[in-house]
Amino acid sequence: MSDDQRIYLPSQPLRPGDRYGILSDFEPGTRTLPAGFQIAPPFRPIPVDIVLEKDVAVTLRDGVTIYVDVLRPAGTDPVPVIVAWSPYGKGQGTSTSVMGVFGLVGLDNGILSGLAKFEAPDPAYWCARGYAICNPDVRGVASSEGDSVLWDRQEGLDCYDLIEWLAGQEWCTGKVAMSGTSYLAVSQWFTAAEQPPHLAAINPWEGVSDVYRDLVLRGGMPDTGFARQLRDFSFWGLGRKEDIVAEAERYPLMTDLWQDKIPDFDRITVPAYVVASYSNTLHTAGTFRAWRRMASAEKWLRVHNTQEWPDYYDEANVEDLRRFFDHYLKDEDNGWEHTPRVRYSVLDLRGGDRVGVAAGEFPPADVTPTNYYLDGRSRALTTTVPADAVPAAYDVGANPDVVSFVVRFDRETVLVGYPKAHLWVEAHGADDMDLFVLVQKLDAHGTPLQAFTTPNQGPMVQDLTERGATILRYKGSDGRLRVSLRHLDEQLSTADVPAHSFDRVEKLAPGEIVDVEVDLLPVGLVFHPGEQLRLVVSGRNLLGPMMPRLVEYTPANSGRHVIHTGGEHASYLRLPVQTG
Repeated sequence: MSDDQRIYLPSQPLRPGDRYGILSDFEPGTRTLPAGFQIAPPFRPIPVDIVLEKDVAVTLRDGVTIYVDVLRPAGTDPVPVIVAWSPYGKGQGTSTSVMGVFGLVGLDNGILSGLAKFEAPDPAYWCARGYAICNPDVRGVASSEGDSVLWDRQEGLDCYDLIEWLAGQEWCTGKVAMSGTSYLAVSQWFTAAEQPPHLAAINPWEGVSDVYRDLVLRGGMPDTGFARQLRDFSFWGLGRKEDIVAEAERYPLMTDLWQDKIPDFDRITVPAYVVASYSNTLHTAGTFRAWRRMASAEKWLRVHNTQEWPDYYDEANVEDLRRFFDHYLKDEDNGWEHTPRVRYSVLDLRGGDRVGVAAGEFPPADVTPTNYYLDGRSRALTTTVPADAVPAAYDVGANPDVVSFVVRFDRETVLVGYPKAHLWVEAHGADDMDLFVLVQKLDAHGTPLQAFTTPNQGPMVQDLTERGATILRYKGSDGRLRVSLRHLDEQLSTADVPAHSFDRVEKLAPGEIVDVEVDLLPVGLVFHPGEQLRLVVSGRNLLGPMMPRLVEYTPANSGRHVIHTGGEHASYLRLPVQTG
């Protein structure tokens, strides 16, 4: 463990405010909520009697005590339990912050009971179907003891101990699962890697799987806007909290600290139902990475076409998840094993998305990676190498400060899988480059096509997503790389997905031309005849911050960026073209 590299800040006690819900008070004890109980007017009444065991003490292996709420159906029959592991307060479901988030994305708060943690399964649904829900306040949060940490092996060990404690309770069948989106998904990678004996299944619904590469230093750039928000507004407690922002500043290269924040995918062997999207610039890369690398023989992937919260609480998707859990936690012979291992979406961006397309793998077997070469003279993307070596360039801070290349498709073309950019680059007047790459879909007239991922597409969301809030509006597949950190990790890299080691700095010499590989977010995208694909390269973030109102990263750029094309320096965009 990398305790010597961790940096801590004092936490602040959880006090009444916008993140304080009705069940946030520390009130140990057991009571029964009768069928029809409604915790507050906006929320749905519960359909069955639910036993609420509040603030139950659970002692972890190092002596630290955490407190959990257990909600289970009334009665004497033992039931399996689903754990929602995150630092978000276990009483936060009725808080104004959670209600505001639902309002922002266009979800009715009445679809939930208010008994659920943020981004977690709703006890009103699951208790009515013979499951218990465990909502913990994790280490260092609210009244739980210890210092809180952010996404590393410590959380896996802690949740292991909670799972084994739950399995031993008289009301439990001994089978435990995990479910939830975002933070609740990430914690599942770490917990499953510890292999608790009574963990029967996991359901990670979009989440990072490498804190360095996905959260604080994507592409080697210290873009910590969301990490700062996560640190400052999610770890309320009595002890200390990990200062992930200070750690990113002190340790900009891969160290043991960051290695401890990568799950041991080879040890994830439990049945898994993984849910991903192409459009979440925080979660997409990490979810697909975990899916690829986890060792589970029984694993399923569904790639949806919206944002994670509407998808997670959609009635049909909840029922689909219940079939998975019924199979593995209740041993029901319901045919789940015949579910296609992959169900993916193909985005149209004009209202004609295809969803639930069945495949045996991702990318599907009928995908052929195809190189489209950059032509600096015509600014076209071509499937043959341009004979002439013609560079394209932009001056940092100028207008324009991008170069782009376009291909028009003369027949329907479907991309499904992992694109990447292989670029030959040079810096004039600088020894480094922060590069940003975007693949856009254009209509036949050259207009960029985009799509909102939430039910709310009104003026406020229009404003928020005009520049930023990329999780709410999809504008294309993006990637980024600091060129001095271009060294590839040979063990982690594949032909489709480059992975950089981030363990060394290789500055550019004057006149030096180097090749770099930039991994782009996975895509599922259809182009109709006449529509176009545009590749954009720039020295600035082309999408803005991933979340609303975050501080935008300022690239460390100066001078002139040159992208070489053709001849001996044939830069290309590799696209996953479906040929079936």
